[in-house]
Amino acid sequence: MRMDLADLRLFLLVVDAGTITAGASRAHLALASASERLRTMEREAGIALLVRHPRGVTTTEAGEALAHHARLMLRQQSLLREELQEFASGARGTLHLYANTGALTTFLPGRLAPWMAARPRLQVDLKERTSVEIVRAVRGGQAEAGITSNAVDSTPLHLQPVADDPLMLILPPAHRFAHRASLSFVDVLGEDFVALADGNALQEHIEDHARALGRVLSPRIRMKTFEGVCEMVGHGIGVGIAPRSICRQHRRRYGFHAIALDDAWARRQLSLCFVRWNGLSRSMQSLLLHLGGHAVDD
Repeated sequence: MRMDLADLRLFLLVVDAGTITAGASRAHLALASASERLRTMEREAGIALLVRHPRGVTTTEAGEALAHHARLMLRQQSLLREELQEFASGARGTLHLYANTGALTTFLPGRLAPWMAARPRLQVDLKERTSVEIVRAVRGGQAEAGITSNAVDSTPLHLQPVADDPLMLILPPAHRFAHRASLSFVDVLGEDFVALADGNALQEHIEDHARALGRVLSPRIRMKTFEGVCEMVGHGIGVGIAPRSICRQHRRRYGFHAIALDDAWARRQLSLCFVRWNGLSRSMQSLLLHLGGHAVDD
């Protein structure tokens, strides 16, 4: 049988109307054209589907079976169309988003939750990466977009700042600088440092600025996480540097002091990054707008 969905729709319109004339009218077909298509369906099926009589038509047993399956198939087509429209509108599917630690722990949760709640069929695959890794992934097409620090080289990506997240100097409770309002990086270069692990993008950024001042950091200990740095500093092991968002998260628990760094490079921002606005899916565009981004002409 070679019946297509248009044939099945016509057949149901005729069955529901009770006459070929009325069914043809509802299908916006000429009577002769509708009649020929119905006869072709019966030839393809090899059996009569309709009983024709002066007042209209009724279904044969085979016609009843066809009508039953035709309704199921057209219903499935309708569901498929609805699902595809949801994918097209960004209300369904899986969204891949990369974010650095500061964005993941403090910026995203309160903003992402209401946006996802309004889209119950959408999934978000959220991955934590360093800012350098995020930029590399977005450039390489592994992720549509990311949330990173504006301190990294993001060329040629679009970078849109959405939140301030400056770097803070964190000091043990009894440190002699603990009650200062602010400090410059050069003021503490002679201190014992608690640093992040080798290869961490932020730590490399900090050490680059130390070298620019003619100094080399020799950390007393390196920790894998910001929380580890905060805990060590709280116990007096040394001083450290962490984003303000991280300091706010751990200051009460570990009792350290957090002081603003005066250096321009420390006044960083969390930023959305992507290659082309028009290359983003509708769901990603919607999310970035919700997070404070804006459409741009590519």
